[in-house]
Amino acid sequence: MPKLPSSYLRAARVVAALAVAATLAVPASLVAAPAASASLATSAAPPPPPGIPAPGVAAAAHLLVDVTSGQTLTSAHADERRDPASLTKLMTAYIVFEALRAKTIVPSQMVNVSQRAWKAEGSRMFIEPRRAVSVDELVKGMIVQSGNDASIALAELVAGSEEAFVAKMNAEAARLGMTETHYTNATGLSDPQHYTTAADLARIAIAVIRDFPEYYPVYSQKEFRYNNITQPNRNRLLWTDPYVDGMKTGHTEAAGWCLIATAKRGDRRVLAVILGAASDAARTAEAQKILNWGFQAFDTVQLYASGKQVTTIKVWKGALAEVPAGFLVDRYLTLPKGKNDKLAVTMQADEPLMAPVARGQRVGTVKIALEGTPMAEFPLIALDEVPLASFLGRAWDTVRLWFKR
Repeated sequence: MPKLPSSYLRAARVVAALAVAATLAVPASLVAAPAASASLATSAAPPPPPGIPAPGVAAAAHLLVDVTSGQTLTSAHADERRDPASLTKLMTAYIVFEALRAKTIVPSQMVNVSQRAWKAEGSRMFIEPRRAVSVDELVKGMIVQSGNDASIALAELVAGSEEAFVAKMNAEAARLGMTETHYTNATGLSDPQHYTTAADLARIAIAVIRDFPEYYPVYSQKEFRYNNITQPNRNRLLWTDPYVDGMKTGHTEAAGWCLIATAKRGDRRVLAVILGAASDAARTAEAQKILNWGFQAFDTVQLYASGKQVTTIKVWKGALAEVPAGFLVDRYLTLPKGKNDKLAVTMQADEPLMAPVARGQRVGTVKIALEGTPMAEFPLIALDEVPLASFLGRAWDTVRLWFKR
């Protein structure tokens, strides 16, 4: 029989341990806890493994998140408001991608360039008022060349004006939970009321990757030629790290040198946010450093699969005595390497759980701890519905509950 890789064996031990935990009796009490976020998890960051501390990062703020699990692995000043510079264009792209998917604009559509777009300050793709340009070219000019002119042209196309487009950006930021973000333009030019945080930038970056996989590959494009001018992507890691496939650079005098970089190795994706580095070379080196650390110091394992029964929970006054419980999304956890078999799992149920029970209803909580340290809490979900029992069935359960007290 061929020898399995050690990573497979570690994952198998975790799954086995969780399967055993799922068969244990579910405690009667339930401690309420917020559900984990789908974009940036609320679960605690795992402690660094012994001997591999988080590296120091020479930047005003930074954050490293495992996109697969949503866990933050290391950060500093991640909730401090900062000037985002051209990292703003992640939200600009998100709104444009929404319009493309809704087919209110199409890639082949030709766009007339306004004077405002043509005269945009800062980085440009060099569009011209007398020469129409396609939406596809503008998207690449915005992402690959970081063109402010392209960003304004797209904003005017989607919303009629840059001001109306900015209103859409702020509404989307609120929807995505970017509570410390406010936009005043679509380009990233400095303004006292134009700000965000490393944590919020991670949220929008993850949202682009998650929600628009059909457009995300543009972020890996190394160069783009328009108007007889070829400009390289300013993300140097696209040339030096074969696992890096995006995402965005930014620089202004106020913001310093900024970079969001993401790499995928196997099924696991890690994303780094670097804000306010001292130079182009510094932001590249610092992002590479923490990306490597994230992959080398941690493993990410799948705890539970979507739709798979984990346990059953007693239902009172229902047509069925029990309801199957599990998760409606895959659940992952990032752990220090070598600690996968040290997990402890506790399941707590809502009791008494009364019918009717709807599919998707929260019926309990799964708590994960590593060597006594809480790591994550996930809501346990009903995988089926349980209607009310007959009158006699409900009456009988009422008597049983009275004696149970």
